[in-house]
Amino acid sequence: QVQLVESGGGLVQAGGSLRLSCAASRTIFSFNDMGWYRQAPGKQRELVGSIMRGGSTNYADSVKGRFTISRDNAKNTIYLQMNSLKPEDTAVYYCNANLYVPRNNYWGQGTQVTVSS
Repeated sequence: QVQLVESGGGLVQAGGSLRLSCAASRTIFSFNDMGWYRQAPGKQRELVGSIMRGGSTNYADSVKGRFTISRDNAKNTIYLQMNSLKPEDTAVYYCNANLYVPRNNYWGQGTQVTVSS
């Protein structure tokens, strides 16, 4: 059973920064890709960004230039560095890991990020 544990959420003022962490219970190279999603109240969960096994990353247009995904292979952890935060970034942020064969999808429990104006 794979576990993903997020940490690092909290309350921050607009313009501030936070770094989220997602620690996996096994080597992150076992996943084809990992990513961060977020869900604001009354809205659907949306992709924030992802990192492929090879290291390439992609981001939602709304966070490009402000958020960065990185990883520490030795710690089996990925990070989401969030800069220049805006009130509209307020959401529960979830870590996700994907396996393509066999198809499997894993989620963390989520961590709350609140950005005050």
